[in-house]
Amino acid sequence: MKAVWSLWNKPLVAKRRQGWLTPKHHLLSWVLSFELASRHYPDTCLITDDAGAEMLIDGLGLPFGSVSLALNALADHDPDWWAIGKLYAYAAQEEAFVHIDNDVFLWEPLPKSLEQASVFAQHPECTPYGASFYRPESLEYDIRRHGGWMPEEFERYMPVGGDLKAENCGVIGGTRTDFIRYYAESAIRFIEHPDNQLAWQDRPKRDQDFIIFEQLMLSACLAYHQGRQGSPYTDVSISYVFDSYEDALTLADGIGYTHLVAESKRDPQLSIYLEQIVARDFPHYYQRCMDFLERQQKQALRVLA
Repeated sequence: MKAVWSLWNKPLVAKRRQGWLTPKHHLLSWVLSFELASRHYPDTCLITDDAGAEMLIDGLGLPFGSVSLALNALADHDPDWWAIGKLYAYAAQEEAFVHIDNDVFLWEPLPKSLEQASVFAQHPECTPYGASFYRPESLEYDIRRHGGWMPEEFERYMPVGGDLKAENCGVIGGTRTDFIRYYAESAIRFIEHPDNQLAWQDRPKRDQDFIIFEQLMLSACLAYHQGRQGSPYTDVSISYVFDSYEDALTLADGIGYTHLVAESKRDPQLSIYLEQIVARDFPHYYQRCMDFLERQQKQALRVLA
């Protein structure tokens, strides 16, 4: 199974999605995520742009097996769509793979059963319809108000028992790359469709909408096609690292899986641990991180001079 990472640099430059306590900890996370996962999955791939390659390849020297600069195509995209590069990376895969976010650390390999799964993700996310941070009802209202376009899977998606179901994509992958490509391209078209641009312009906090396109759209595509007569994806199902968010909290340490979500990436104590681990176990890369940051600082001072 191929291990894939992706980095679209524009949101970092726009300072929309740094996430980490400092730029140093962002770099350290890449070292730890790559070094741990590549022990289990030596066939590695980075999908990025020129700036991402300058940082991770030229700067840190991470030895990805292959590097694609396909995300240069996103140069004119709105950085509010901060993870659209992940969708492009999913759509590009033609063999069984796992895409790993740089805040995911695989101390142990993923459960062996996932290597044969049609599709897998970290865990399902279930939230009350109408009170969910996903806000699909708000998005649908704005699309209809502006005469925009929605994928049929999104338009037909219904909450089950009052709850919306989405998929946490800290890791995502599978063997049915045809289905994953279909889902990712549908989500990309949803974002990029010309008839939707007025709706996006008017939406506040649209950077928060991205989880709809990545995580809820995956659930919507699965729900729409499973068991549907005539669909080429009628037999596609999803498996999980954890069966629920609660299981992820209680079982992650036992299987050697760490995902630093949301504000945990800015936790001072966890940031100290991250730095200590990389400095101790990967001193060469730790020094490369420090050297890269120093060069960036000097370059910034020259620009200001």
